[in-house]
Amino acid sequence: MRYITFKRAFMQLFALVMLGVMASGFTAKLGLDSYEVFLNDKLILKQSVNQPLSLRKLQLGKATDRDQLRIYYKHCHGDGVGTDRSISIKDDKGNSLKRWEFADATDSNSAMVISVKELYQLEKKNAHQDLSLHYSAQELPEGEMLAVCIFE
Repeated sequence: MRYITFKRAFMQLFALVMLGVMASGFTAKLGLDSYEVFLNDKLILKQSVNQPLSLRKLQLGKATDRDQLRIYYKHCHGDGVGTDRSISIKDDKGNSLKRWEFADATDSNSAMVISVKELYQLEKKNAHQDLSLHYSAQELPEGEMLAVCIFE
């Protein structure tokens, strides 16, 4: 009698564990948001949002007024590309100095392009402040700091 009760309890536990394993096979795999920043066609920054902020530095010292930044931001969910996207430059107090808005992307046109000349102009107007690049979208309304801009 005891053997039958133990066997039934063991079989129920085994069935419950197997059901849990099978159910976990159908859950969505969550990843991390990531982004890449190109200076013209050269990759200068590639990060996941879990990287420490100290690693997020955008070196622009050798860039010229004719250069362009191309920013690609990929969300971990949905189709990867955000909607109602924008990039802003903020000073070290968190004040937004300029904001660029971008059309919803297609697969062939997901880059957000900013002229380096505009960044240099903002840096000159806000000489003794650290400037940082921020991304926001409908999928990320609170925004994400991408990098601190280094102009030296």
